Formats: sequence, C-alpha cells, structure tokens
Amino acid sequence: MENFWVFGYGSLMWNPGFAILSAEPALLRGAHRSLCVYSWVHRGTQERPGLVFGLDRGGACRGMAFEVSGENRDATIEYLRAREQVTMVYQEHWRRVKLASGRTVDALTYMVDRKHLQYAGALPLEDQLHIVSGAHGRSGPNPDYVLSTANHLLELKIRDHNLEWLTTQLREAGVDKS
Repeated sequence: MENFWVFGYGSLMWNPGFAILSAEPALLRGAHRSLCVYSWVHRGTQERPGLVFGLDRGGACRGMAFEVSGENRDATIEYLRAREQVTMVYQEHWRRVKLASGRTVDALTYMVDRKHLQYAGALPLEDQLHIVSGAHGRSGPNPDYVLSTANHLLELKIRDHNLEWLTTQLREAGVDKS
C-alpha cells in the first residue's frame, strides 16, 4: 500500500496521535483556519460549548503535513474519524497541499460542514473570547487548546493576527496555566 499524507491545522499539528514517517510544513489553498466550530465534546459541552478550529472555505492555511505509512492507512483513517467525526461537524476531503520542500501532495483534510448545527461561522473576536474563556470538555479546558495551537503556530513562524489577539486577552485574564 502507498504512503499517504494528512494535513493538520489545529491540534493535529501538535498532537497527531498516529504514527508518522515524516512531517513538513505545508500550505493548503482554498481554505483557512478559523475558530468556527462549537465544541460539544472535546473542548466544551452542549450546555456550555467551546470553540475549536475548522478549515473553512476561502483563503489559505499554513499547517503541517504528516506522511503516514501505507501499512497504517486503515488504522490511521479509523483513528482520525473517531477523533474528528465525533459529531460529524467535519467532512473528509483529499486536498492538494504544497510542502515546504516544494512538492505537492494530496492530503487527507477535515473541512467544516457549514450546514452542521455546530458551525459557528465568523464570530466577532470578543464573542470568541467569551466562549473560549469558560469552556471545558472531555479533552480539557478550551483556553489550553487555543493557547497550545497558538504556541505551535508561533514555533512554525505562522502568524494569525486574530489568534494573537485572542491569546493576549486569555493571558491577560490569567487563564494561561503554562
């Protein structure tokens, strides 16, 4: 079986959870990273939703591409579906990404379903701050997820001005426990 690629733009960048052969910064055109998904499981509940990142249409997104052995294809996709498709807010797609090395590969991606009840759309930053600040789900506090993603983006030299504003506000409010 042939090796394949997975594109990470949020927590997959810093916590893939599956065996990888290699990892490379990558660019996906036609979608952007956005805190546009109400989290009812991992970073919030239905009673007190959090916000998590989704790939929404338009723009471009810099993230990480992970090469996975063809031998691990079925197990990796099964794992990703269990992780990303808990409430079916994402749709699985194969999209072209450009690796930092210059190669272009097809990568498995999870795009937000704009018709899903959990699609939050483009919320004002103040609303994002309010939602993220007090939410907590099965995978932990919502601020931890946002701050960790922001830290990893900075390590990769990826700028996201909205996320930088949000993390500054979260830190000033004292929610950063690192």
